[in-house]
Amino acid sequence: MKKQLSLLAIAAALIGVAPAYSATNWGTRAGSSADLTNGPATRTRENVDYTKYQTRTTTKTYEVQDGKNMYYTQPSNRSALYKQYSSGNSTQTVRTTRSETVRTELKRKYYLAHPFFQPLKVKFGSITDFGYNTGSYDIALTEAEGFSLSDQKAAWDMKQYAIKEDFSYGITDRVAILGLLRYEINKYKFDWSASPDDKMDDNGLNMFGLGAQWRFVDTTDWIATASAYFQHQKDIANNYILDLKAGYKVSRSTIYGLARAWYVDFDGDAYGNGIKGIDAGNHEEAIFIAYNDDADSAFYIEGGIGVFSVLDEDWTLNVEGIFGHYDWHNQFSIKGAIGWQPNDWFALNLYAKTALYDSADDQKLGFWWWGAENANEPGTYVKEWVKAGDAKISDYHETSIGLQAIFQF
Repeated sequence: MKKQLSLLAIAAALIGVAPAYSATNWGTRAGSSADLTNGPATRTRENVDYTKYQTRTTTKTYEVQDGKNMYYTQPSNRSALYKQYSSGNSTQTVRTTRSETVRTELKRKYYLAHPFFQPLKVKFGSITDFGYNTGSYDIALTEAEGFSLSDQKAAWDMKQYAIKEDFSYGITDRVAILGLLRYEINKYKFDWSASPDDKMDDNGLNMFGLGAQWRFVDTTDWIATASAYFQHQKDIANNYILDLKAGYKVSRSTIYGLARAWYVDFDGDAYGNGIKGIDAGNHEEAIFIAYNDDADSAFYIEGGIGVFSVLDEDWTLNVEGIFGHYDWHNQFSIKGAIGWQPNDWFALNLYAKTALYDSADDQKLGFWWWGAENANEPGTYVKEWVKAGDAKISDYHETSIGLQAIFQF
């Protein structure tokens, strides 16, 4: 079967895209080049639960009504007022002590790194994400009949530096629209055990997207959002993503669950990892490890739980565990992020994500060759995809680290 995969696309394996406001640099999944979430990766940033506070002299609880559910409030208690006076000519000093109910002074802010955060009406939000993503695995090749491979062991390695901009605007207090752009510097390599390495670079503006987010629940105890996105990965696929998230507010924390699904419409009929180049005889050729060599579309789904906590006035912590089914393999990953927010309009969020389990290990994938020399006609080359054998995968790894600069204005 002749593969319809473009030579420009073979170096990019589809990655799990997470929603635009994820806490990670979404876009690199399963050892490929592109990233919505972290990456089913996350674009929601939550409004933080506000705490209740008490007066100094009563046990009655007051709630902050002006901040609604968008703030965490920190009380600063004020002592009761005392009054004393002397009675004129009397030698006896009379002291009267009066206890007053005093409304607590509040200090409050948005927490921009919150998983459910989105800008309010006529407000803008911006997340500039500087990410470093890696994906690797070892392969052991088994030749197909008629092929003779000079080296049957290699390691696939992908390194990616990416800058992603998520921009949002609040149409109402509950509905926001979102847009994103992503620039990538990708380096791919097949590190052969006994042969020269095959390498390839792929740099450029490789992703853009649009979406909308609706915070349809936000009460004292509960918060929930629904989001929908479209993302285009250059020379790879169009992605259509639905994201649902619901959380329960406990003191300074929000415990939440998430579910994410997306439909992937590929440009060709196969996807995976590969490299194109020029051989020693100046002939164009390409090699390709196919995750799926007979699919023009795929369906991905993720589910997980997380907790976001306010550590003190300026510091936050977010931990999340996600299990995902990504067409050809399953994965469990964990993500952690620590945020620093010195004021209401700016925050920095440092994050890391890694795969703890992946079913890719021990799977056999197709190994394809484009431009191989025809053994029956030396000096002629086959200008189509030919299956050269199978590749057994082992030691699969996937990790992302990054820093987000978050603004609201």
